[in-house]
Amino acid sequence: MRANFLSHAIRAFAVTTLAAISHTAFAAATIVIVNADGPGEGFNDPTPAVPVGGNPGTTLGQQRLNAFLHVANLWGAQLDSAVEIQVESNFDPLPCDATSAVLGRAGPLNAWSFNAGTGIALNTWYHAALANKLAGIDIDTAVFGANESEIIAQFNSNLGAAGCLPGTGWYYGLDGNHGAQTDLISVLLHEFGHGLGFSTLTSSATGVQFPSSTPAQQRPSRYDDFLFDNQQAQQWNAMTAAQRALSSITPRKVVWTGANVTAGVPSTLSLGYPELAVSGPQATAIAGTYDIGAASFGALISSPGVTGQIMPVVDQASGAGLACTPLSGLNRLAVRGNIALVDRGSCSFDVKVKNVQDAGAIGALVADNAPGGPPAGLGVGTPAVSASVVIPAARITQADGARIKTALLTRSRTASGVVGTLGVNAARRAGADGAGRAMIFTPNPRQPGSSVSHWDTSASRNLLMEPNINGDLTQSLNPPQDLTGPMMKDIGW
Repeated sequence: MRANFLSHAIRAFAVTTLAAISHTAFAAATIVIVNADGPGEGFNDPTPAVPVGGNPGTTLGQQRLNAFLHVANLWGAQLDSAVEIQVESNFDPLPCDATSAVLGRAGPLNAWSFNAGTGIALNTWYHAALANKLAGIDIDTAVFGANESEIIAQFNSNLGAAGCLPGTGWYYGLDGNHGAQTDLISVLLHEFGHGLGFSTLTSSATGVQFPSSTPAQQRPSRYDDFLFDNQQAQQWNAMTAAQRALSSITPRKVVWTGANVTAGVPSTLSLGYPELAVSGPQATAIAGTYDIGAASFGALISSPGVTGQIMPVVDQASGAGLACTPLSGLNRLAVRGNIALVDRGSCSFDVKVKNVQDAGAIGALVADNAPGGPPAGLGVGTPAVSASVVIPAARITQADGARIKTALLTRSRTASGVVGTLGVNAARRAGADGAGRAMIFTPNPRQPGSSVSHWDTSASRNLLMEPNINGDLTQSLNPPQDLTGPMMKDIGW
């Protein structure tokens, strides 16, 4: 399974401080696509195309423009503003290789803050489109005497070509029936969301607030007002820069506190948070619950889960257990009727799990071979092998694997005294903390362009504003399909 990572790009920001002029609610917003492509490229590409999925365009450029206009209408119906929102858009080659690609990137062209006004967070950076809505005027025109776009957006023109996720390509239909192709509508909805306010302007690398080069004008972005770190027990807008930098690499500890999103969580995110519970007479030092990355093959991890002693596979002199070949001898004896612990590397995940399954294991844990977290899921290697797996499997971090292995050093050939339950916390929703607040993506190591400015990847159902585009997304921005609409309401739309 490929991962399509996205990032948002922010150009220049004006740092003028404004007094709010008015705040009037409107039923919808007008979003205009500004064509920034040159002759014969992007929106102007004359290559003949067959109408597809409700998109009537007969050239590649026209189909692209129709898709943008469709998304502009979807977002326009979601928002309330009397000020036109301009999105400067184009197609260009973006970073990609045979297995991954930056599909698109977008962000606000300017940001504005207010020093007076009601119903507005003062001395706080707002993305340009939202600032205009709150002011009731086009601020660029009022301040500079010249109008410019509120959002800048760029999308990958090479997608599907050799060396850039070959064989995939964009699906330009408007109906979501993209199959193995990448749905342009979903990517556009996602990236426009960044430009409209779903992103922090604070550096996730340093924790320094915008603008980093002008300390006297540094202040939080509106997005930061709703970020809370459960580990540090602080809101992002009240932290020091060092505390924010640490928060941005503390997996699954940062949550969104906005009332509209929290109200939408119960109808959108499913009950059942995947986790590994560890207990047993030899596990007193490591007892507790651990984050896992569930496999996309094998038995579904569910409640009450699979319980058994955790037993390691050891097939190398170094003590690592790769399980890339059928198990025999002591390894086969160790995992029979138990949960097998193997190491990542040398072969695909499904091969490892199939080998321990054939030896009698009732579940499998794959310890990562590099630092970082949260643990990603286990993807399909060879479809036929994955289809033959019937036991549950999940990834754990390298650090958690090392902790468990330490407790297993005193095991016998058939027993470890370390008991694991590979299941779900039925009282907690996937993608939310124990208090029902949606989690923000804060992986370690940091992922530039993705960290902090997305929902966490543990969300289920999958959400539009996760850091990768999932194939089961709909075109809805609201519960029970999504939480993007409520998030926009939280920040002021």
